[in-house]
Amino acid sequence: MLQVQYIRDHKQTVLEGLTKRGFADAETIIDKILETDEARRATQVSLDSTLAESNKLSKEIGILFKNGEVQKANLIKEKTGQLKESSKKFSEILVQKETELQELLYQVPNIPHKSVSSGQSEEDNEEVFKEGVIPDLSENALPHWELAKKYDIIDFELGNKITGAGFPVYKGKGARLQRALINYFLDKNTNAGYTEVQVPHLVNEDSGRGTGQLPDKEGQMYEVGLDGLYLIPTAEVPVTNLFRDELLKESNFPIALTGYTPCFRREAGSYGSHVRGLNRLHQFDKVEIVRIEHPKKSYDALNDMVEHVKGILRELKLPYKILRLCGGDLGFTAALTFDFEVYSTAQKRWLEISSVSNFETYQSNRLKLRYKDSDGKSQLAHTLNGSSLALPRVLAGILENYQTEDGIQIPDVLIPYTGFAKID
Repeated sequence: MLQVQYIRDHKQTVLEGLTKRGFADAETIIDKILETDEARRATQVSLDSTLAESNKLSKEIGILFKNGEVQKANLIKEKTGQLKESSKKFSEILVQKETELQELLYQVPNIPHKSVSSGQSEEDNEEVFKEGVIPDLSENALPHWELAKKYDIIDFELGNKITGAGFPVYKGKGARLQRALINYFLDKNTNAGYTEVQVPHLVNEDSGRGTGQLPDKEGQMYEVGLDGLYLIPTAEVPVTNLFRDELLKESNFPIALTGYTPCFRREAGSYGSHVRGLNRLHQFDKVEIVRIEHPKKSYDALNDMVEHVKGILRELKLPYKILRLCGGDLGFTAALTFDFEVYSTAQKRWLEISSVSNFETYQSNRLKLRYKDSDGKSQLAHTLNGSSLALPRVLAGILENYQTEDGIQIPDVLIPYTGFAKID
């Protein structure tokens, strides 16, 4: 979340950034934040003053009793009782104001980077790169959900029977291809210097709030109500929370981690042909990369992450493009996001397969993730993450773009992982 002091010192910049996002009633909520903070600070001053006076009088009472001035000491003692009541009242008001301030700050998204353009939706996103050759398929080319049924590698109906729509069952060579992609992505990431971690697939509320999924995306997460836990929507949540409440040294940077997890998203309200098959699922596999960086180097790190994902897609030989998201399509916690989209030749449409984002200090402020600078001062670190990669739409792209009349070819780079060169 944004820091109150930053809002106070850069109010106009904050309002301009929220306008880029199309954030409604920006000035109203920012003014409310500043008013609440003023009240909080005033209450803190009153509390500190009352406690200081109470402590001073307590010392006087001790001296008076020691000197035998009991009557005078008892008179002052009555006053300290009144001060204690006042300090209790101020403490209650302070907690109330701090809670109000926190809840208000949770409602405000991150401020977009200066390179982010204004815009209302994905139609306003800016294409910044495109690469790869779109294959010329035969007239009989099939979308991936029909290929999955033809070669018996993914069963959507069986998943629906077991759980519900959006929970597919991978079978035979489909399951092996899925496992091959996971291992390939992890190997690419670790070879690039990312340390692999295995993390829980359930997180507590503090973790969800730390990375910004709560309260913003509460309706999109599966909650285990009895235990107050949530199924993770992405490995970003548990991996980034490894550093919650940590004070790092500058020598710890850069921190680069990668992890594979299943991901769970309710995706409420998602219907229609555009979410058919693997296009949108409630459970899917993803390999994530997360970085904790010094603020001066985080945008170099973001560029490195973008280049890293490019390298993977080049090896898979999938046609793709990169979009810089506009303010209206930017995620709640992100300052700058690049989306990667692969072309689905059979569907004749682009499918998002990765988002690479810099959150600057937005997550670290929630996480209380800090480092000590060269002057010994505590500063907020920058956090970044990216999909490297999400499997469903990559798999859909491979099935559709690599289909032939007599089967589905496997990208050369994956054959050592699958142990086969064709699905037929």
